[in-house]
Amino acid sequence: MKISGKLDKDLNILKSLISSDDVIFTDVKAGEKNGVLIFVSDIVDKAVIGQLIMKPLSKLKGEVTEKNLSGKFLSPETETSSDTDYIADKIVSGSAALLIDGINKVFIFGLKKFDKRAIAEPPTSTVIKGPREGFVESLQVNVSLIRRKLKTPKLKFKYIKTGNYSNTDIALCYIDGIADKGILSVLEKKIKSIKIDAVLDSSYVSKFLGEHKTSLFKQVGNTEKPDILAAKILEGRVAVLVDGSPIVLTLPYLLVEDFQSPSDYYSSSYNATLARILRLAAVFISLFLPAFFVAAELFHLQLIPLSFLLTIVNSIKGIPLSPSYEMFFTLLIFEILNEASVRMPRYVGMVVSIVGGLVLGETAVNAGIISAPALMIIALSGICLYTVPELEQTFSVIRLLFLLIGGSIGIYGVLIASAALFIYLVSFETYKTPLLAPFSPLITKDLKDGIYKGFMIEQNLRPLSLKNANKKRMSGGGENGDD
Repeated sequence: MKISGKLDKDLNILKSLISSDDVIFTDVKAGEKNGVLIFVSDIVDKAVIGQLIMKPLSKLKGEVTEKNLSGKFLSPETETSSDTDYIADKIVSGSAALLIDGINKVFIFGLKKFDKRAIAEPPTSTVIKGPREGFVESLQVNVSLIRRKLKTPKLKFKYIKTGNYSNTDIALCYIDGIADKGILSVLEKKIKSIKIDAVLDSSYVSKFLGEHKTSLFKQVGNTEKPDILAAKILEGRVAVLVDGSPIVLTLPYLLVEDFQSPSDYYSSSYNATLARILRLAAVFISLFLPAFFVAAELFHLQLIPLSFLLTIVNSIKGIPLSPSYEMFFTLLIFEILNEASVRMPRYVGMVVSIVGGLVLGETAVNAGIISAPALMIIALSGICLYTVPELEQTFSVIRLLFLLIGGSIGIYGVLIASAALFIYLVSFETYKTPLLAPFSPLITKDLKDGIYKGFMIEQNLRPLSLKNANKKRMSGGGENGDD
């Protein structure tokens, strides 16, 4: 509906749309005309209302029209509208609306004031060297953090609202001239097509952005650090910021991203390369060690060295469970301890994870329920899994599947399952970007920031694995880098 200019009628329409005890309707005078100022009490700055709106209103004299009101108010965010639905949405989003009798337009002032968490180092991305600031739950604060990192007019933000009841603000962030326009257009269409009651976190949005709806593997990258996000969008990615979430999504996504740590870029290339090799080795240990151990015990005893085999035989005397059931039982204990430590209060959770693991593990071994080698292998596998925390959930499922196959078929089954998984990953693409790039397909120039962390002077080109409009990142100093 449209604003008619009749104060009583327009007021009744808006009250029917946003009637609530926390919505304030304040009578005001604009010269000789009556008016009403409408705002939500807890999400606007009342002191600013007094200074920027009420004070100029009190100085108005004589006849008041829409034309001579323009420019009288001191709020930097001022607009007019006659659409009642739009006005109601702006009010509940933190704006104040001014209705004046006889004027068929409503003045809307952006005066949001939300309580927000202080900027701090994110718990998921701690670094020894480098910036320690992290994103918070306020979209405005997060945008300012990115602006501080990239002071260029080519940094663009495109805002979209979604959520039938939440009306959540979502911002697409990219560098004009670097980001691929096709990917940007697809992302915009996908976000606009989201039709759910509420978007409460960026994880809601990520479910709609993946092109393979039932895939076990991640299809959307994420970060909580402004410096990492700045580096990613400079490579040609598009960031998706969601109001109310400290986690920013990035697309396209490459699997190798999660083997890279923020601290890699603030330490020497040698240390970063060694750390990445260790992470990759740890993932292979976590996935294959339990399955290979069970398969060797059941089907391939000849693969176990004789001295270690004698140790295993002595340790499993009196164990009532078969090797596969024993491994499943041990894995179940550790998964329960892990879940309990996460769900419980922080300090209680630490006690449960440490004391519970030591006491339960030692007691189970002494009671003859599980063997010491099985306990050691599951513990080592669990520790290795958390060297790449972003992929922990995915690899936990794959580890369990490999363990089932190894206990049922043997090592040959595990090798066949590994080959099938590799074939699946090689053919996996999101937004026309191969998941395993730059290794499959092999892109030699991108190997400088794969598992091997090249020197800064070598990073003269943006990743060829990603679709980006401008390939050159740095002039001079490296191969093909001279102007």
